[in-house]
Amino acid sequence: MATKMFDLTGKVAVVTGGNGGIGLGMAQGLADAGASIVIAARDEAKSKGALDDLRGRGAKAAFVATDVTDEASVDKLFAAVQTQFGRVDILVNNAGINIRGAPQNLAPADWGKVIDTNLTSAFLCSQAAYAPMKAAGAGKIINIGSMMSIFGASYAAAYAASKGGIVQLTKSLAVAWAADHIQVNAVLPGWIDTNLTRGARQQVKELNDNVLRRTPAKRWGEISDMSGVAVFLASAASDFVTGAEIAVDGGFSSLG
Repeated sequence: MATKMFDLTGKVAVVTGGNGGIGLGMAQGLADAGASIVIAARDEAKSKGALDDLRGRGAKAAFVATDVTDEASVDKLFAAVQTQFGRVDILVNNAGINIRGAPQNLAPADWGKVIDTNLTSAFLCSQAAYAPMKAAGAGKIINIGSMMSIFGASYAAAYAASKGGIVQLTKSLAVAWAADHIQVNAVLPGWIDTNLTRGARQQVKELNDNVLRRTPAKRWGEISDMSGVAVFLASAASDFVTGAEIAVDGGFSSLG
């Protein structure tokens, strides 16, 4: 029974930005649980490596070139998934960027780019996934927030605003679509070792030491740490969980 509860055999998952970092870690977990994976991203060369990884795990996997900030591109993504796989069961809204700097120096264009990539894209993809999920009678949407959904950062005003918005978008979609048997939840990763955070460590003095000092687990997270929560939120095990925020942070947020 427990195994079947987490079994994703026959399910199809769309993972935005699934070609690296947290998105790939989640895609790996979903693939290991039996799901087919569609990576929606812009970088085809990078995505090829992710596809090889997922196929090496025995999963069916495909890449669809997508600009998640563009409504027409998102619509083409879900049309392609329907054509190739015939269904959409799981959506992971993971695509994201950060443009660091003091808020008084942040250009409005940079603010808009971060908000569009991190927050508006999650709305557009969720909206596009709604119809096929409703038609199938069920669906799972996993939105990727951040510790910046909880805490502020002097160097990441746009990023923090976008990730705070992810939490409220998650709650609103969860309430709106619960009757359609679509569960919408947010994962709030702590400090995970990715290309994005490696860049932050280069730009923000003493970040590495501060993270290790603050995190009770005394380590940075690995992308594999994101696999289990993805499977839980994508599976029947979470059918009565919706509108939740789950921190995967080694205890970072538990210190208040």
